[in-house]
Amino acid sequence: MPLGLGRRKKASPLVENEEAEPIRAGLNVAGVDGLDGGVVGLGEGATSEGLPPPPSSLRPRLIFHTQLAHGSPTGRIEGFSNVRELYAKIGEAFGIPPSEVMFCTLNTHKVDMDKLLGGQIGLEDFIFAHIKGQKKEIEVFKGEDALGLTITDNGAGYAFIKRIREGSIIHKIQVINVGDMIESINGHRLIGCRHYEVAKMLKELPKGKDFTIKLVEPLKAFDMISQRSGGSRSASGVQLGTGRGTLRLRSKGPATVEELPSAFEEKAIEKVDDLLESYMGIRDSELAATMVELGKDKKNPDEFAEALDETLGDFAFPDEFVFDVWGAIGDAKVGRV
Repeated sequence: MPLGLGRRKKASPLVENEEAEPIRAGLNVAGVDGLDGGVVGLGEGATSEGLPPPPSSLRPRLIFHTQLAHGSPTGRIEGFSNVRELYAKIGEAFGIPPSEVMFCTLNTHKVDMDKLLGGQIGLEDFIFAHIKGQKKEIEVFKGEDALGLTITDNGAGYAFIKRIREGSIIHKIQVINVGDMIESINGHRLIGCRHYEVAKMLKELPKGKDFTIKLVEPLKAFDMISQRSGGSRSASGVQLGTGRGTLRLRSKGPATVEELPSAFEEKAIEKVDDLLESYMGIRDSELAATMVELGKDKKNPDEFAEALDETLGDFAFPDEFVFDVWGAIGDAKVGRV
């Protein structure tokens, strides 16, 4: 059955090692009945049913404990419905401008990209806020097509380094680290840019020439100095929060409590995330989760394509990619790996 996607633009694939991996800017609260086993997410706008968010007096009171990652007393924050509001609440708790917050990790103060606050926050998770530290300016010679970087963003205007491929150009420059925010490239200011815009700029830098990159590293505690994390391993085996319920981040919708993903959904999300990397050079589990959610109840690929257009039209997914995602969701439903 043909897909009605003629008006779509083909997405330009990002270079393999300049991947872009966004953090969702919104958190979504529905299904409040099951807070203990549910999921909460942050967002803006109407609920998935098209209804306005409930008045604040009827919303569940969710209180999270937080610290500054380099060290601080413990604060308590509540009443936020998206990432920008979360950063504002952190700023209020510690008396700092919200713009100082670069990103947050869950249950560890270390710059551990496996613990990055992205799509979900467990209702009992402990939030550590990483704020701006040392600025640095580095001149880099681009001797290969790929620099070996994976870029993500915090959903509030800052793009930063999520991974550095071992043996790559950037890996050989010890002063560039995972967690560094990219402030500018060759004098072009990148504050407010999305992950894919920064990845595209890195891809298009001419091979065989120098470029200048300005970075801001997160402020480090004493025990974090001189560490270089690859962003691929858990920094600690200690689980500070049980995370039985989850605050789920979305780009749209009010904060919501939902059921945890089923086994089918987890398998489907993993497969769709692999397809995102294969087709577009990005990894984004929350985008994959949104696509699975859109497709799991659809009867045919045309309905699925229409749902993608309505919700994720800005990505302009290629038709063949949509077909493969539809197939992956179907395979996961019947238990095919």
